[in-house]
Amino acid sequence: MTDILIITNYFPPETGAASNRIFHLAEGLEKRGFKVSVLTPLPNYPTGSVFDAYKGQFKDTSTKNNITIHRLWIYASNSKNKLLRLIAMLSYSFSLCWFFLWNTIPKTVIIQSPPLLVAFTSVLFLRSKKRKLILNVSDLWPIAGLELGAFKKNFSYKMLEKIESFNYKHADLILGQSHEILDHVTSLFPKKDTFLYRNYPDFVTPKISKRIVSKGKLKMVYAGLLGIAQGVYKLCQELDYTHIQFHIYGGGAEQDKIRTLISNNPELDIIYHGEVSRDTLHKELVKYDLTIIPLLNRIYGSVPSKIFEYARLGLPMLYFGGGEGELIIKEYDLGWVAESGDYNHLNGVISEINPSDICIKRREAINKTALKNFNFHTQLDLLCKKFNDVGLM
Repeated sequence: MTDILIITNYFPPETGAASNRIFHLAEGLEKRGFKVSVLTPLPNYPTGSVFDAYKGQFKDTSTKNNITIHRLWIYASNSKNKLLRLIAMLSYSFSLCWFFLWNTIPKTVIIQSPPLLVAFTSVLFLRSKKRKLILNVSDLWPIAGLELGAFKKNFSYKMLEKIESFNYKHADLILGQSHEILDHVTSLFPKKDTFLYRNYPDFVTPKISKRIVSKGKLKMVYAGLLGIAQGVYKLCQELDYTHIQFHIYGGGAEQDKIRTLISNNPELDIIYHGEVSRDTLHKELVKYDLTIIPLLNRIYGSVPSKIFEYARLGLPMLYFGGGEGELIIKEYDLGWVAESGDYNHLNGVISEINPSDICIKRREAINKTALKNFNFHTQLDLLCKKFNDVGLM
């Protein structure tokens, strides 16, 4: 049995795509004969405050589904203040260093990136000829931060580029959730071993039941983080509600602004449902005609994991973010695409959606496409084979 450690910033009971992705990876490896342990902060996302069950603790160790979970101290914050966010990342990095000094670390380690500084700390301390490091890159930083307007091309940005390069250089294998990520890595290190590891979900697929398409307005839903990158607040302002009723699930930095917008503009046909559990959300989503996946700006390397989750639910999608995600929607015929950042084109696409295009046959076809092409277990089997091929097991 091979011991393997996963270092991540997000893990259940935290919610969201990042937490689910790492949990399924850990669970999948355990079922394939690995002895898995996870190193993560005390749960605090997305509230920016350590969950009540863990408050006052410096660390917590538990076992669930044969996976050992070590939760370490963090100065939790989701503040917009860059200094406080930096302190939060550095505090977890400090906890990691302390853990590395006093515990035996397995010879195979999977490190989640971003956050870039946390990945750097792990790579810096754990690089060794006897240890194999696997870097799981879900977004390209600092490039993504530059495109989101969080960074400027100054001395700090150049330092982050050096950290990014250091991480890639010392990883034995790099997993990337998009072709764009892997292209970027190999542009810097052409001989680096890489593997395309998409954020495929792993849940029991509900039966696609016959439903009546909404009469009059189509019911369109957004579910997920209400952050700056998604731009749901601006979307609410720009949508033409002639043809749709817009439903929103989730929480985040923009949720109060969205609530205020709805309260001050009752003529806008928007319904905000707040946050619900993932299981409840799946049951709710299948009641809608279609879902929208927006990004405020096209982010190089980013492929929203919602694409694969909604496809498994058989839910037609309207993609509004550009890049590789747009290509996936088109290639697998998962729905419609609107030109990134062009709200006039988005409203035009919505106005032309034919209710007959969201019938049960279309939903069943999307579901079958997901089961065949976005299969978590098939992908994980290929990853384990890759581990063997590059001598990581």
